[in-house]
Amino acid sequence: MGRTDRPLSGSVWARGCGLALVAATLVAAPSAVFAQQAVVQPATARVAATYADAIAQSREVVAERMDETAIPGLSVAVWADGELRWAEGFGFADLEQRVPVDVDTKFRIASISKALAAAGLGVLVQEGRLDLDAAVQTYVPSFPEKEWPLTTRQIASHTGGIRHYDGNEFASATKYADVVDGLAIFRDSPLEFEPGTEYSYSTYGWNLVSAAIQGAAGLPFLHFMRDRVLEPLDLDETIAEFTDSIIPGRARFYQDDGGRIINAPYVDNSNKWAGGGYLSTARDMARYGASYLTHEILDPATVELLWTPVVPSDEDSQYGLGWRRAAVDDIDTAWHTGGAMGGTTVLIVQPERGLAVAILTNVQGAGQTGTAHAIADLFAGAM
Repeated sequence: MGRTDRPLSGSVWARGCGLALVAATLVAAPSAVFAQQAVVQPATARVAATYADAIAQSREVVAERMDETAIPGLSVAVWADGELRWAEGFGFADLEQRVPVDVDTKFRIASISKALAAAGLGVLVQEGRLDLDAAVQTYVPSFPEKEWPLTTRQIASHTGGIRHYDGNEFASATKYADVVDGLAIFRDSPLEFEPGTEYSYSTYGWNLVSAAIQGAAGLPFLHFMRDRVLEPLDLDETIAEFTDSIIPGRARFYQDDGGRIINAPYVDNSNKWAGGGYLSTARDMARYGASYLTHEILDPATVELLWTPVVPSDEDSQYGLGWRRAAVDDIDTAWHTGGAMGGTTVLIVQPERGLAVAILTNVQGAGQTGTAHAIADLFAGAM
């Protein structure tokens, strides 16, 4: 049976108290997948040994960062030199039941969902089915015209003036049947500025992009993403998070409440599949990042289109279409981070090094971009 866009059928932890022990224990006892996948078909014993050193040092980095930021659970994966070189889980997916994170644990990928949806946008653009510079109403006729014309390119690059969350909207618990239905949250809000004149990050903008993708594709957004992105790339562990569904391996989600870990509030992310509604594993996300290097569904020109900053003079944005791109410590890097209710994530791709690193966690506010770059440096030294 082929995959569907939907799966089958719906504490307190003190900072520093036990998390270092958890990380250290799991570092000392790596998961089975490490033995199978940490070094894949090495050309020589020297290469195998070198990657083993990079993995061992990366484990130390992860354990240190988990202790510093009181992260309950974390998963990391590295794609290097054409293969998945490392995938491993640390800490707990569920603190109350003491369920450890493993490579199959699914986390909220948060705003990495934008980078994922960007592939769907890229497919339609390279097939000539979506014009980035046409009015968005070409593909979403129900979206009201604003005081200025508005294009998909502007919306996808956060230069369209669509507002971000307001009030407690980040904690929405409302279920929406379709991406167009979810536009009701902001469809009547005025634009915050004339499109193309400023940069202002907006998750709701990517909700509108998903509706444009749906309109151009002539398929429900989730079906199109399944058929044209997830299945072609074998991203079998990446799925929209339906709150009423049984999803094997889904982590529990937490918040840091002034130094102690508590359960995150219930949310329903059906209003923002493309903005922040997918679940995945670090292994799948590293695989997805690597697809931009192997050009399996996106040709080089389309990758460059998505990665090139639309407002390159704005140092705060560095944002293309669903991706940020800049030189980080003189290394050309494309990336996206994410913050969800109960999750912090990062995916980086370094084309010159042939590297992709994904880190997913089940707690808010645990930025791991520096961790990802540290791990990338370790693996780059082993290549």
